[in-house]
This record gives sequence, C-alpha cells and structure tokens, in this order.
Amino acid sequence: MRFASLGSGSEGNGLVVEAGATRVLMDCGFGLAESTVRLARLGLKPGDLAAIVVTHEHSDHIGGVGRLARKYKLPVRLTAGTLAMANDLAGVTVEVIDSHAAFALDDLEIQPFPVPHDAREPVQFVFGDGQRRLGVLTDAGCGTPHIEATLAGVDALVLECNHDAVMLENGPYPASLKRRVGGRFGHLENGQSAALLGKLKHERLRCVVAAHVSKRNNTAALARRALAQVLDCADDEVRVACQTAGFDWISV
Repeated sequence: MRFASLGSGSEGNGLVVEAGATRVLMDCGFGLAESTVRLARLGLKPGDLAAIVVTHEHSDHIGGVGRLARKYKLPVRLTAGTLAMANDLAGVTVEVIDSHAAFALDDLEIQPFPVPHDAREPVQFVFGDGQRRLGVLTDAGCGTPHIEATLAGVDALVLECNHDAVMLENGPYPASLKRRVGGRFGHLENGQSAALLGKLKHERLRCVVAAHVSKRNNTAALARRALAQVLDCADDEVRVACQTAGFDWISV
C-alpha cells in the first residue's frame, strides 16, 4: 500500500491511497484542471481512480469532487450529513456510508470514524490492505477516546498540525475566527497533535506526516519540531504535506 497528497491546506486538499490495483482519492478541493495536473504529477489520470471518499462538506475538501466525479464517472462515498450539505453532486453516483462501519473498495478496506469539527457529519478514515494500515486525521478540533482507539496500531499516520497557539493568538484573524479555529470543533494545534501522537506511538509506526498546516498561523518548522520531539528523531525527518505540492508517494 502507498499514499500521496495532491495538496494539503485551507486552499484545497486531496490524498490518494493505493493498494494493489485500487486507487481511491480522499477529498478533492481543487478545480478540474488543477486536479488533473496534480494527479499527473503522481503518474495518475483521473480515470485510474476507483472512487472518491469525502470527509466533510467544507469547500477545501469537497469543492472539486462533483466536477471530477461527473467527468470521469467516479462514484462518491460520504456520510448522510455531508450529502445533505453538498451542493454540486447532481449527476454523480453517490453511496452514503455509516460513519462507524468499515467498507471495502476492491483491494482496500476503509474505516470511517467521526471527528469533532464544525461540519454536519464529518469523518476521517483508516485505509488498510489486509497487512498495513494508514490513518488520516485532519480537520478535528480535539482528540477523543474513539479517535485514539481507531488509530491505535496504524503503520502510517497523516496528522493535522494546523496552527501554533501563540501564532494564532497574535495573528491577523478576527477574534471570532480565532475561537473557531482554536475551539473543540476547529483544528488541531501543534501541541494537541503531539500529545495525540504520544498516545499512538508504537514500534510499527513507520511514517508520520504533518498535514493541513496553516500558512498564517503555523510554520512547517514548528510542526516538525512538535512531532519530532515525540518521535525522538531529528526535525527534518518529519515530513510535511504542503499546499502547493502535497507530497510524493510513500510506501507503507
């Protein structure tokens, strides 16, 4: 199994997971042309995808899903709450998923799990091929016992490090947006991410990637430092998903 990012951040998100002959795109917050270019950078065409799974209805995650799915006849899987809030899925084959029930897509098993975020019915996912498991957690305001239990034992983890608390407090956002971002239904702060990682760290955890790093309220260096301290490694050994380039294929 391997995975790669089209880009990660408030301007658009997309993550491709591949097992055997099956490739699934998690979220698509980019326009049709941009999505095609970013997939090509990974050696893929849109038609190589088996499906798109969606975490929630915010535009940086679902904004490009409808156009990509319609043009290339890709099925879309998402929760009932996300579907209720989506506004560009006409003509798309949609399957509603249970936020607690795993499902199979050919060579991939996918486990959704609910997260605290200011959306209708947001989820994140664990992807598995029968031997290895990749956990993804972004767009969550805090950790929960259920999140910890679901991500326990994963072999690789894409983990949100959205903001630094001091930078957010002293940054340009209005007070209301600061409360939203830093609240229990907002986004994970570096220290929160590090604390959660400390609970998930185990000897088989081979790769951790910091994701959804804010351009205004964080830096890649701060995100790396927070996670490296938990992993007992050098800062530059921690990978960071960037907005413009995402990251290239990583094998699990």
